[in-house]
Amino acid sequence: MNLVSEENNSFDLKNLLNLIFRYKLPLFIVGGVALVMAIIVCLIIQPRYKSTVILFPSSSGSISQAIITESQQKKDILRFGEEEEVEQLMQVLMSSEIRNRIIEKYDLFRHYDIDPNSKHANSRLYRAYNSNIDISRTQFMSIKIEVSDISADTAALIANDIASLVDSIIFKIQRERAYKAFVIVEREFIAQKEKIKNIEDSLSALSVLGVIDVKSQTEMYSEQHAIAIANGNERAKVEIEKKLDVLASYGSTHSILKEQMFEEIKQLAVLEAKYREAKIDLEQDLPNTYIVSPAEVADKKHFPICWLVVSISVLSALVFSLIIIILFDRYIKKK
Repeated sequence: MNLVSEENNSFDLKNLLNLIFRYKLPLFIVGGVALVMAIIVCLIIQPRYKSTVILFPSSSGSISQAIITESQQKKDILRFGEEEEVEQLMQVLMSSEIRNRIIEKYDLFRHYDIDPNSKHANSRLYRAYNSNIDISRTQFMSIKIEVSDISADTAALIANDIASLVDSIIFKIQRERAYKAFVIVEREFIAQKEKIKNIEDSLSALSVLGVIDVKSQTEMYSEQHAIAIANGNERAKVEIEKKLDVLASYGSTHSILKEQMFEEIKQLAVLEAKYREAKIDLEQDLPNTYIVSPAEVADKKHFPICWLVVSISVLSALVFSLIIIILFDRYIKKK
């Protein structure tokens, strides 16, 4: 059985070689025509160039918490972002805001030869944009921005601009939220200082009346009152009784205000820490990406690859021609 199969394979190969030799001239002509046509196509097709940016997201989170706050859960702002940060950055890179800024800056309607007044102009432009600009995630948790264009300079500029626009978009989003948080904390911080100022004013008014430290003053006046009575000093006794009356009238108020002052100062310290954190978050200007490989101007075209186009074209033409010749030869033999 194996011998018969090997003989058939050898026979078929021999027949195929004989067939190729017999029709070598037509095959040569077809191959030559395919070669010439492929070369012409390569010359006609406008070459395209590709530039690539590789970047990593930075660690997300509050800058103030990472730098100032003493917490075991604070993040290292210098490390690369993880899967969540990669997905978030991908969404920003593919956002309509970045796309619209690139379209406007490079006048892509004119660059892609699309009439802005034509029907479905925006849809055609977005299709061209998406076909020429590819943003993908790599296996190393980085993001790759690939831009293909007929101009090597434009491809590199667009790729680098997309990478740089990320920070401005994220800063804009974060700053809006940070500003609102800062306003809230600032308002509470100022209100707390005003509350403490009012308590201080009340204590100052009591100190004018002679109420400074109720406990120590009460002990001192009581001792002096007893001495005045023992010495029969009626005038000193009356004066001390007046002071004791003042302490009796305002002593409890003074004690409450002192205790309230202590609690309000503690609350002020908490608000002041939050105020500093909110201010740092508002003013922070750290980049949200690590660009490890910026786009460079390509010195070699990406498409078309002429040797590949020519090889595939000639090979396809020869194979197709050979199939036609085999079918034709079988048809002749049967007839």
